Amino acid sequence: MTTPVKSQRFRLRKTAQSATLSAVAGADAPPHPDAPSHPHPSPRPVAAISVQKRPRAAPAHTDPAPAPPSGADARQAGIASDARQTQTAPGAPQPEYTDSIETPPPAEVAEHSADVEGAANVALTIEAIRSEGLTARQLRMAMRVAQKHGIRATSAYEAVLILRQRGIDPFARSTMLDLLGDGEKSPSREIALRGETAPAPADDPLNVAQSRMARIAADRERELAKVRRDITKRRRKRLALLGARLLAFVTLPTFIVTWYFYVIATPMYATQSEFVIQQADSQSGMGALSGVLPSAAGMGMGGQNEATSVQSFLQSRGAMLRLDAEEGFKDHFRTPQIDILRRLSDDSTDEAAYKLYQRNVQIGYDPTEGVVRMEVIAASPADSERFARALIRYAEEHVDMMTQRLRDSQMREARASLDEAQQNLVEARQAAVELQERSSIISGEVELSLLSQRIVALETELTQTRLSLQEMMSNARPSAARVQPLERREEALRAEIETLRNSMTQGTSQGSSLARIQSELIMAEAEVQTREMMRAQAMQQLESARMEVSRQVRYLALSVEPIAPDEATYPRKLENSIVAFLIFLGVYLLLSMTASVLREQVSG
Repeated sequence: MTTPVKSQRFRLRKTAQSATLSAVAGADAPPHPDAPSHPHPSPRPVAAISVQKRPRAAPAHTDPAPAPPSGADARQAGIASDARQTQTAPGAPQPEYTDSIETPPPAEVAEHSADVEGAANVALTIEAIRSEGLTARQLRMAMRVAQKHGIRATSAYEAVLILRQRGIDPFARSTMLDLLGDGEKSPSREIALRGETAPAPADDPLNVAQSRMARIAADRERELAKVRRDITKRRRKRLALLGARLLAFVTLPTFIVTWYFYVIATPMYATQSEFVIQQADSQSGMGALSGVLPSAAGMGMGGQNEATSVQSFLQSRGAMLRLDAEEGFKDHFRTPQIDILRRLSDDSTDEAAYKLYQRNVQIGYDPTEGVVRMEVIAASPADSERFARALIRYAEEHVDMMTQRLRDSQMREARASLDEAQQNLVEARQAAVELQERSSIISGEVELSLLSQRIVALETELTQTRLSLQEMMSNARPSAARVQPLERREEALRAEIETLRNSMTQGTSQGSSLARIQSELIMAEAEVQTREMMRAQAMQQLESARMEVSRQVRYLALSVEPIAPDEATYPRKLENSIVAFLIFLGVYLLLSMTASVLREQVSG
């Protein structure tokens, strides 16, 4: 005999979905002060409570079964009975939500069996859905769609099953778009709305949890809104401070500078001129060198140094003082038509005038081309041209003065050498004349030739006399009257020849010998010839020096004539305003970065 079932026990267990509910409740709590805030919290899975049915053993005795209650009453009875059993069981773990009721009447056994079979079919269908291999994203989407339609599902697979039974595809594109349209709603709001659409008892734990989550979510939304307002307020404050700093340190100074350039600044006129330093004649081989060194073309090897010297001279205080003395440079810049920043005061010093001169006279030298470029700025075009031409004239005089000393030195030395050669030549000639006068011999060569001729003539006559004497002595009885004259003649000729010979080599009481006199005359003539040659060389050196001096003459060749402009060159309003803006902005950025680094170092 089968004992009728007196009661069924149902126990409410906290499934994985209910654990997720607890996590959501903990996540919805007010955020930690150090935790980052998110303006849109991600949706969280909804809690679900499953009901597990546990059969209870039938009692030993059999009683007539009362009328079975309805299915809802049976489930309430099972929950109450399970709760009572849980409370009485010693050492058993306490569930989160338990309740129990009395055993349903036997009349409900058949209906309960049908419910068990339906649950088994549902389990089989859920197993079939599990076998489809749905992803976690699809399961989350199914839970969100089920929450949207107010379906209480214990799991994501059950949500898919219920949605499909209602004819809703949770993975359709239209369903996804509907979820995106409702994405701004918070999970707590969806739970509250679902709780409103699905009425539950006031003491239902799920309803209590939903209400608590709704309150937590509302508090969180208020805190997030407050944080967003604070962030927005701080950002606006920082932007306002940044705008104020930029206005004070960049915009306002740039506006003042621009206003000065466009309204107050006096128009200034600049005269441009270019010139090169050349010499009268280039040295040989300079044409080939000019192809390698353009700066040496037409200037010689010293042209670059001279151009640099001219540039330094034109930028010196001496040039400024001379320009002021001859052209009135200071008086020009003291006129009241010039603005206060460019005007010279009446009691200004030479140092202040020199600083103004350096700003208004710009001179540059290009070593690759050998060109000196000069720009003279003045308040009127005529004065600008006048100052430029005066400075060019000063430069020419300076270049001429640089080579004048060298040229004078070379010519002076050449003339002194020529004068000395001429004086030495005169002295040599006078010494030769005195020697001739003292020896009564004009030329030693001539005197020697005459003596030689006389000696030859005497020797010829002596030879004839000897022959005549020998002819007479060859007679047996020569005549003494004829022989003695011949002998005396021979002796006289021999004595004369000896005297002449001695006069050529030996000195006498009357003077020196002819050989000495001839030697002195030869030396005097050689000295005269030497002085003549030295005089000729001195004259040649003088001519060479004169040619070299003409080559060393430097002068300025104007490449660009100074012409007065018809429009103001300065100030360049737009360019100067942009440069001022960039300068102020750079200074501000530099100071800001420096302050940030110092603040970070101090705070660290």
